[in-house]
Amino acid sequence: MRPTNRRPRSLALIAVLTISLCAIRSVWTSAQVPTPEREGYADLPGVRIWYRDTGGSGMPVVFLHAATGSSRVWEYQIPAFTASGYRVIAYDRRGFGRTVIDPAGIQPGTGSDDLLALLDHLRVDRFHVVGTAAGGIVALDFALSFPQRLRSLVLANSIGGVQDEEFLELGRRLRPPEFNALPAELREVGPAYRAANPEGTRRWIELERVSRPEGPRAPAQLMRNRITFSVLETIKLPTLLIAGGADMYAPAPVMRLFAARIKNSELVIVPEAGHSAYWEEPRMFNRAVLSFVRKH
Repeated sequence: MRPTNRRPRSLALIAVLTISLCAIRSVWTSAQVPTPEREGYADLPGVRIWYRDTGGSGMPVVFLHAATGSSRVWEYQIPAFTASGYRVIAYDRRGFGRTVIDPAGIQPGTGSDDLLALLDHLRVDRFHVVGTAAGGIVALDFALSFPQRLRSLVLANSIGGVQDEEFLELGRRLRPPEFNALPAELREVGPAYRAANPEGTRRWIELERVSRPEGPRAPAQLMRNRITFSVLETIKLPTLLIAGGADMYAPAPVMRLFAARIKNSELVIVPEAGHSAYWEEPRMFNRAVLSFVRKH
């Protein structure tokens, strides 16, 4: 009788294994289907903001570009952060790129309120924010205004919008009229990069030249806060500061002033990088930011 029982048991076992493998394959396949990337316009108060959202269920990381760029400049960051499992959101700030100002709305508004409105529109609750240069000023103002919405703050190559008179005087010494008269690439791309990577420098210039819409420039946006060094001491968010070793606009000693005031902060100095560390040394920049946000 034993031989007659062996085959049904084997068939039952095969059936169970087949069902299990099909279930596993189904789960794996559904997990691999990517959420479609979205890009387009968000109609917000006084502005139609152009944005790019990689989607997915990963923790959101929002990138804020400099005054010499738009959301297009994150060519090296969006693939790296998406591959690491993050949902990446980048947008053209008011007055930049493809974003369209609505003259019938309140102008110029604040960068912090635009960021809040966009993230509410996208139904994003808490997120990491990465701001470079002027984008860092918006990120810092947002962190002071809406800290409950942030998991962490990254400020790269930014003077932060600090208004203490001694800091403003330092800025006048660092950036006299002769400095401001230089072409953007001389002010904001380090000499080591310009010497070693002429093609990358040309691409940076190209992106800078298309960063502003045609016509008269929009007025600079307002700030929600008057940022001072004493105000920086109230920040409790985990904060990463990134400085370029060859940054003439916001050199490493300037970023150390921020690190000394923001208690829960780390400082990374990217050797030889100028004011555009995200572009000049993207692997080092991405590695530093990814290592930081993973902890928070």
